[in-house]
Amino acid sequence: MSPGRYDRTRPVRHRVGGWLPKDQRVLEAWLDRKIKAIEQRNRKAADWHPVIQEFQHLIESDAEIWMGFHQMFEQVPLKPPYNNDPTGKPQVRNYLVMLGLFDLIISEAPAYEDDDLVGFPINAILDWPMGTPAGFTAFVNPKVNAMFHKMFNVWSAYLESPASTAVLTSDPGGWFSPEAQSAMPNFAETFVCDPSAPHWGFQSWDNFFTRLFRPGVRPVELPDNDSIVNSACESTVYKIAHKIKKRDQFWLKDEPYSLFHMLNNDPLAEQFIGGSIWQAFLSALNYHRWASPVNGKIVKTVNIPGTYYAESPAMGFVNEEGPDPAAPNLSQSFITAIAARALIFIEANNPTIGLMCFVAVGMAEVSTCEVTVKPGDIVKKGEQLGMFHFGGSTHCLIFRPETNIQFSGDFPVHTPVKLNVAIATVPSPAR
Repeated sequence: MSPGRYDRTRPVRHRVGGWLPKDQRVLEAWLDRKIKAIEQRNRKAADWHPVIQEFQHLIESDAEIWMGFHQMFEQVPLKPPYNNDPTGKPQVRNYLVMLGLFDLIISEAPAYEDDDLVGFPINAILDWPMGTPAGFTAFVNPKVNAMFHKMFNVWSAYLESPASTAVLTSDPGGWFSPEAQSAMPNFAETFVCDPSAPHWGFQSWDNFFTRLFRPGVRPVELPDNDSIVNSACESTVYKIAHKIKKRDQFWLKDEPYSLFHMLNNDPLAEQFIGGSIWQAFLSALNYHRWASPVNGKIVKTVNIPGTYYAESPAMGFVNEEGPDPAAPNLSQSFITAIAARALIFIEANNPTIGLMCFVAVGMAEVSTCEVTVKPGDIVKKGEQLGMFHFGGSTHCLIFRPETNIQFSGDFPVHTPVKLNVAIATVPSPAR
């Protein structure tokens, strides 16, 4: 392939997890259909949902944001694959088209289209602008993230409504179609549902997204062995790190963890300096609830507002032949310091483990981290701690340096890990 020529059939390496299609053509075709849909709707700005009108007002009334939402589109390279969609027309190139697409997206639930999934609709719209310097500046702006939060509250209300079950059918694009079910084999045997009922018994898209395993599907390994730490999520290993620094340059390409930023300067954070982190991400079709990895007691829970679409500056447009852009999946360590997240501190029954922390991190879209335990609760391995609502997600387990945790060699990076399996051992202290 000659320099500068881009192969749209080549998998885009940052789109792991199944949230965005790895084939760029699928994403472009999806976006082209959405652009045609807003053209057919022919809704003027005055007809947009009030929250989208408020977003427009924010962009147009704040000079810094106004500049950012112009520059982010101007900084997208004018060369393949960034310049055109499959029809030869420009892709999203200004904030008004962006807002028109937002107005459409917040009134629908994700469908299973083209034998694939565009699970990050907003991320798909912002795919290229997120990789620009101006996009980074705009997407870390607190006003912009507060506006996204308002918009997602509206979208969440729709996704929790009966109307959102329109995609929970066996029709093409439905989540019980043969194509979708082939991506989720043995669904009826695995999850709590009723295939004979309308929408298989799910009352909303959110109800489907946060579906439960049937009893016995994910048994807890070694439930009474307090020297064993179990998997807290159905997920894929992203990184294992040791000797974590109190503060570090988390925006660099190797994405070092920055403990005090991750834990929002919590008074308990000091105990984890020099400790270890296990991080794993949840794919689009995964189970999205969290389980306790240890037997113990809930000490503290914290919800931290943060960014939705900021990615590591090290992940921008970097080569001639293709993108390394807009990559929540290659910014997972980075976003542990800045994204919307929840902290659950647990005092393990095993004093060698002592205090540990579960960190749930939202990646793009609604990204709600719902904690369902409270301080003082006694939890056993496998008992629910909370759940992610619609959007990408990653999570971390953080241990103190004294814990000397030893992670199993059965789960190297990129390995899928089932919920409740044993992932680490804590040796007894020497006598």
